[in-house]
Amino acid sequence: MQSELRLRIISGIVLAVVTLGATWAGGTVFELLSVAIAVLVYYEWSTITRLAERDFQGNAFGWLAQAVISALILFDGAHVTLLVLAGFAAISALWVFLRGGSWWLPGGIVYAGLTGISLSAIRGDGDIGLIAMIFIFAVVWATDILAYFTGRAIGGPKLAPRISPGKTWSGAIGGAVCGVIAGVAVFMSYFSLNDARIPLLALALSVSSQIGDLFESYIKRRFGVKDSSKLIPGHGGVMDRVDGLVFACFAALLIALIQVVSTGGQNVPLGAILLAP
Repeated sequence: MQSELRLRIISGIVLAVVTLGATWAGGTVFELLSVAIAVLVYYEWSTITRLAERDFQGNAFGWLAQAVISALILFDGAHVTLLVLAGFAAISALWVFLRGGSWWLPGGIVYAGLTGISLSAIRGDGDIGLIAMIFIFAVVWATDILAYFTGRAIGGPKLAPRISPGKTWSGAIGGAVCGVIAGVAVFMSYFSLNDARIPLLALALSVSSQIGDLFESYIKRRFGVKDSSKLIPGHGGVMDRVDGLVFACFAALLIALIQVVSTGGQNVPLGAILLAP
């Protein structure tokens, strides 16, 4: 048990150093990290859902989609990449409809593709992107950690017993409260808090991260697996580590894009739009 805990701690430290270092560097370094996470997410998704066994050609198309999306993340903007992702999703859905394949194929293409796009788009190149990512990290990590400890301390009714029996409503609420506090604290380290928008944003991201956690738990329970893979010693797979983060980034990307459409600020970094007063 001690050796397993030691391995988990070492792996956690390495992951934190790599993630925070790439986040600090931004630009191509963080884009490469985003692409790596997205590719590994698709690998784990396709493995869990057994896409290669169910539909080898469809799974090959899924890998082609990830290759194209990865290249666009590195060399193009989020808006174009999102349109291309939508095209791949539509083609894969049509493929499944006509050939009777697995609907987990378009699901995996969208989930993995959005993972890379949302991470890279929010971070961007500037300092505001760094602040936006730190803001999201703070919300997600505080939610995850405090939900666990609050749930253990208070207990009570289960949040979703059929999906994740260990999660409670007390943990979910406690995690959300702490996520909001952490997000507001990061924001106030750089800006003045003038209204309720940032606390509401932090709450939306906290809830989204918990939905992401439940979503991955549902997939693993659906296919009878404990971990998404064994890629990370002591931690399981990449999806096990980023499930809440990617859903929070999905929500952040959607919120930022809605603001882009409503304000016409296409050339403004998404991180700036997300945190703009």
